[in-house]
This record gives sequence, C-alpha cells and structure tokens, in this order.
Amino acid sequence: MPFKPAENPKCPKCGKSVYAAEERVAGGNKWHKQCFKCEHENELYCKNCHGRKYGPKGYGFGGGAGCLSMDTGAQFQGEGTNGHFEPKPMSKAPEGEGCPRCGGYVYMAEQMLARGRAYHKGCFKCGECKKGLDSVNCCEGPDRNIYCKVCYGKKFGPKGYGYGQGGGALQCDSTTIEGEFAPKPSAVDTTVIKATPGQGCPRCGGVVFAAEQVLSKGREWHRKCYKCRDCSKTLDSIIACDGPDRDVYCKTCYGKKWGPHGYGFACGSGFLQTDCMTEDQLASQKPMVTIDTTVIKAPEGQGCPRCGGMVFAAEQQLAKGTMWHKKCFNCNECHRPLDSMIACDGPDREIHCRACYGKLFGPKGFGFGHTPTLVSTDAQAAPVHTDAKPANGPKAKDGKGCTRCGYAVYEAEKMLSKNRIWHKRCFSCFECHKSLDSTNLNDGPNGEIYCRGCYGRNYGPRGVGFGMGAGTLTMA
Repeated sequence: MPFKPAENPKCPKCGKSVYAAEERVAGGNKWHKQCFKCEHENELYCKNCHGRKYGPKGYGFGGGAGCLSMDTGAQFQGEGTNGHFEPKPMSKAPEGEGCPRCGGYVYMAEQMLARGRAYHKGCFKCGECKKGLDSVNCCEGPDRNIYCKVCYGKKFGPKGYGYGQGGGALQCDSTTIEGEFAPKPSAVDTTVIKATPGQGCPRCGGVVFAAEQVLSKGREWHRKCYKCRDCSKTLDSIIACDGPDRDVYCKTCYGKKWGPHGYGFACGSGFLQTDCMTEDQLASQKPMVTIDTTVIKAPEGQGCPRCGGMVFAAEQQLAKGTMWHKKCFNCNECHRPLDSMIACDGPDREIHCRACYGKLFGPKGFGFGHTPTLVSTDAQAAPVHTDAKPANGPKAKDGKGCTRCGYAVYEAEKMLSKNRIWHKRCFSCFECHKSLDSTNLNDGPNGEIYCRGCYGRNYGPRGVGFGMGAGTLTMA
C-alpha cells in the first residue's frame, strides 16, 4: 500500500500548509503566525485598520482627529433598525431554574448566588432601592427577595427607641404618603412567622433568619429573644450560660439559680447570699430549683468522682480527665480548696494538696523535703533509708518499678533516664553515689547510670591525650 502523507490545513491568506508549531486559529481557520492579523471576509487586518475600514463611524467612536470620519456607516443600515442592532430576546429558563428576578437563564460568567439561587449580575440589586449588591451587604428577606442592609432593616428589622444610630433611627414608618409611594406593610414582628416544632427560636418558636441569628449550643435564637430568662439582660457568647432547663441565663442569675450557695462561693460583702430566704422557702416557691447540685445524680462513671452528682459547666473543675464540682475540688485529707497548680492526683484516684500527697505517698526519712516533712503517718517510726538500695516497701511488677531497687515509683518522686524510671533517692552514680540530674547523667552499657567522671574512668577511651592531668595517663 503506497504511503499517503497526512494532509495539513491550508492558511487562508497564503494558501500554504500550516503546521502545529506556527498555527493560529481564528474563525474556524488555521493561519500562519506571520499571516495572522484582524480578519474580515477571510482577510486579516490590524486592529486600527479594521476599525477604520469596517468599524462604526461618527462622533464618539475612536480617539483623536483621525477618527472624525465622514463615513455614513451605510454598510450597517438595515430596514427598520435605525442604524442599531436590535437585542436578541432573552431565552427564558424553566420555572424555578432561572434568575428569580427576570426568569432568564443564568450562565457562569454572570452568576451571583444568594441562598442557593442564581441571579444575573445585573439583576442582583436591592428589591427596594435598586442598589447593586454583593455577598457582604446582601440580606435575604422572608418574602424570598434580596435587599441591602438599610432597606432590610427598614422593612423587617425592629423599630423604635434604641434600634439604630442618629436622629434618623427613631423611625416608625408613620408617614402618611398616599399613592404609589405609600410605605408597604412590613412584618416587624418576625416571631409571628412560626417555624416547624423544634426548629425555630427556643423562646418564641418563630422562624430565625440569617440577619437576626444568634447561636447557643447548636440552637438558633432571635437576637431580641437572646436574653437572660430571669433578669432579661441582653446576652452574648461571653456571658451566656446554658441551664439544665435548656434556657439561657446571665452568669449572675445562673449562679443564683443553679450554682452552689453558702460561705466561700463568691466575693465581697454580699457573697453570703441566700436571697433572704431559707432553702425550704426557695424550694417551695421554685420547686424546679435544686439547691444542692449533687442531688442530680449522673450516670455511672460520668459525674463528680467524690459525690457522684451531675457537673454543669459553671461549676466544673478538671483533674486527670475527670470533672469535679468546684465545692468538691478540695484535698481529701485536710479539705483545703485546690486549683490546677497545687492539686496532686494520688494512686487512690483522689486528689490531695502537695503537703498531704507527700505525707501519704512521698518518700520519708532524712533528706527528703524540708523540716516539716519528717513526719510519720502512723504510730510506728517512719523508715529511714540510708542505703542507696532500700529493701522495704511495695514491690512493683517486673520492668515497671525503679531500675535500681525494683520498688514502686510514684509521680512525686519519679526521675527518668532512657525510658526507665528511678526513685529520686536511687538516681545517683552507681560508683561514687553522687546525686545526678539531667545535666550530668551518663547511661552505661550495663544499664546503670554514672556521673561523668566515673563514666569516663569505666567506659571512656584511655591512653595519651585522653583526659586531663597526670592521672589520665593510665594503661589499664
């Protein structure tokens, strides 16, 4: 079969073949790079020449003296056109799929979105004042139209004293203009528009729109409904407290209603507050109020470790992943109130102050602590550890105790070395028994720890040049 070379497209200007490395595409034809200029009826021109020969003529078309041509533009005249091209009628989209304002198809290059609906850029204007909108100042009204912020506030926002700034804000739409410019009726009270049960504002049950939305614990509130249940103080995300009755309170009312009462819970002269009533009187007038929060029992393993009651956010204290009541967060021995700086978690799953933790679980005897720590917790004398390897106390499981003595190591006396744990009293040089720390510690190949001097004598290089002083020239 004879070889037939591939046919290459021809340049409309010169008629020669056009290859991929030099082609320019225009009007469905391929041109050489050097032949590619403004095209008209398969002829190419530069931009200026094309405009002078075929562009519109007359005042306003062009720049400079050379553009004031006397060409009448007869080539563009048509019957009934008056020299202008009539715009093509817009193609209408199916109902509900096009621009909500004009109903035409919306293409990507001119698309503006508002609440999942696509508008033409030219149609994306305020429904009242026709001001152009963008994503910053666009507000969607309950009538499914879009407005600027000013018109939305006038039409749907609250009115009266305190809503707005300046003298013009005291408006009540009380104008009596009649005719087509008369004010349109507006839904001032948005709570009238009722929502599906469980989906509206928790206080009034009305639909919550984006411009007036306030969030609290995954629920949407009207801005004007987001107030303290008791004192009606306006709230924000800083001072709002969620009560166990699924309502919102300010911090003061939450503390009065749900927080602990009595001596020590507050500050200032007014802290001994019982609202001038006994607990029985409070319970009789407010039967749903539980003064002692420990009465509200939590599921097994989820409440306060000391009393077992439910722990709410306003009284929560954390220790080792467990939540405590503020009044329960005290030393199990001396009942001193604790905080995150002085609380110690004991092996008995209780919390202690530092002094009581040292007495109960810390090492005892000469050299451990200051003078007040030389105490005995029972009638017998506390054991005094004078040996580097003590031989009493609870033994730990294999590999989990002190590397040197094998006894259990608690947090208050733990020292770390190469993923191994030691007692503070055992953390000394294996040879000279000098106390060590992380700056002078050396791990030996035999699993023991040494000071730098003993490590060098046992495992360091020897001979001329290794060491300092006459004593280093050893050949051992």
